[in-house]
Amino acid sequence: MRLLGLLPLIFFLAQAVHYWRINQLGHMLWMCNVGNLLLAMGLFVEKPLVIRLSAIWMIPGLIVWFVYVVLAWGVFLTSTLAHVGGLIVALIALSKVRMDRTAWRWAFGWYLAIQLLSRFVTPRELNVNLAHAIQPGWERTFESYGMFWLTLTLITVVVLWLSALLFWSIWPAGLQRLDHAAG
Repeated sequence: MRLLGLLPLIFFLAQAVHYWRINQLGHMLWMCNVGNLLLAMGLFVEKPLVIRLSAIWMIPGLIVWFVYVVLAWGVFLTSTLAHVGGLIVALIALSKVRMDRTAWRWAFGWYLAIQLLSRFVTPRELNVNLAHAIQPGWERTFESYGMFWLTLTLITVVVLWLSALLFWSIWPAGLQRLDHAAG
């Protein structure tokens, strides 16, 4: 499992090189990029909770990436590695560590922490993790950033919970112990 951690670390570093070249390192704090670093760390130190919460984030990360990056800008190698590659590694890791019913709460806490960090350390014009302003195109729907943020946060909670539920339905953590006890 530790060796598997090299892949998301490589995906993270590839994205870092890409953003460094275009002078936009602030983009490294997007949840999907940080999720690869977190997944690598979880695999290196063999912490199932860290692996789980990063894996949960791969689903919304993939959806947002597809809608706002792939459809708008096309497919880029480093971006594809970070999103598709990260998800594949997360699925392999989850098949080993399995999913519990509470990891989504940690994933939500991670979201709040990274969004707050994004607000304080990334340039406003990058709007990393939508921590500064309403996503362009949604200005007519929301009168204020506060309302946009609250709606986004509620949707995030639901998506994280559903992602964790999906993974739990495939690899429930409690059944792993029963399988080993029976064998």
